[in-house]
This record gives sequence, structure tokens and C-alpha cells, in this order.
Amino acid sequence: MKITPLDIQQQQFNVKFRGFDVREVDAFLEQMADAFSALQRDNESLREEIQRLILESQGYKEREDTFKRAMLNSQKVLEEMKANARKTAELIVADSEIKAEKILNRAHNRLSQLHEDIAELKRQRMQIEIQIRSTLEAHTKLLEIGKEGMAAMDEDDSKVKLLNKSG
Repeated sequence: MKITPLDIQQQQFNVKFRGFDVREVDAFLEQMADAFSALQRDNESLREEIQRLILESQGYKEREDTFKRAMLNSQKVLEEMKANARKTAELIVADSEIKAEKILNRAHNRLSQLHEDIAELKRQRMQIEIQIRSTLEAHTKLLEIGKEGMAAMDEDDSKVKLLNKSG
């Protein structure tokens, strides 16, 4: 049963012989009604405050949940960024390794070509040396033949001079 301040104020008591002073009872009931009314107002105010705090708490809870979701999403994005960065780094390393391999292959090919060129130049040098020796030997033989011819001519000239002197 719910009692209101009006119920307290309107409460009637039976009067009996040697009963309570009606004015005192009425004054007390009036005080009780006022006190009860104040308690009801306080109670209602507290209920409203509780309701406001519940709503505020729900708002905080919703913000907390939103913040948690945002943190989880941020963490996922960060993890994705890290994974993408790792993949990019791996691709860069792989690409660099391929480029390095190509450069190394070109260098090996160039080195092989240089070795071949050096071998060809040595072969050409040997051919030129052989040709020069051959030419020198031919000229030496020509010079020897020329010397022998000159010696024979000198001998013929000396015979002609002897013949000219004797004759």
C-alpha cells in the first residue's frame, strides 16, 4: 500500500476518553506529512538522478565500446600496414636480388668477352710476330744474297782491274 502526504494529512483517528490531544496529533501528522512529502521529493529526485546516471553510464559504455572498436580497427589497420610493409620490403629485396643477379651475369659475360678478346689479341700478336720474323728472315736472306752478289761483283771487279792493269 502506497501512502501519500495527503493520506497522512487526512488521516482521522477515533477520539476516546482520555485520548491524545487532537491538536498535537494534527500538528504531528502535519509535520509527518511535510517530512514524508520531502522524503518523496528526495526519493523522486534521487530516482531521476539514478535514471540520469544510468543514461550517462550507458553513454559512457557506448563510447567505451566505440573506442574499443576504434582501437581494434586501428590495430588491424596497423597490422595490415606492417604486413604490407613487409611484403613491399620482400618485393624490393627480391627485385634487388634479381637486378643484382642480372648485373652479376652481365659482369660475368663481359669478363668472358674480355678473356676472349685478350685471347684473340694474343693470337693476333703471335701471328704478327710470326709475320715479322718471316719478313725479317726474308729480308735477311735477301741481304745475304745481296752481300754474296756484291762480293761476287767485287771479285769480278777486282779481276777486271787486274786485267786492266796487266793489259
